[in-house]
Amino acid sequence: MMSKSVTVLAATFLMMLLVFSWNCAEATDTAADCCLTTKNKSIPPSLVKSYYVQTEALGCREHATVFITKKGKKLCAPPPTKKWVRKLISQLERKSKPKSKRQQAV
Repeated sequence: MMSKSVTVLAATFLMMLLVFSWNCAEATDTAADCCLTTKNKSIPPSLVKSYYVQTEALGCREHATVFITKKGKKLCAPPPTKKWVRKLISQLERKSKPKSKRQQAV
């Protein structure tokens, strides 16, 4: 009688372990690439090629602006509420706008 309850207990334990490890594997596959902290230090515009704003909608806790360098590095800056961040975003957006035919001829 005792061996039957030990077997049931062991099977239950193994089942719980399997379910737990399955959930852990899923969690690591879907982890977002988030900034955990930001640095309030101006970034030279010549280093940056693009940006995006990190929000809770992306599954991240920290609200941040992520600047992507020309070498592919991600730099975590404060949200666009900071003046230098807004200025850098404006410069990037001006660069990325297609030039009109008149501007190209000049």
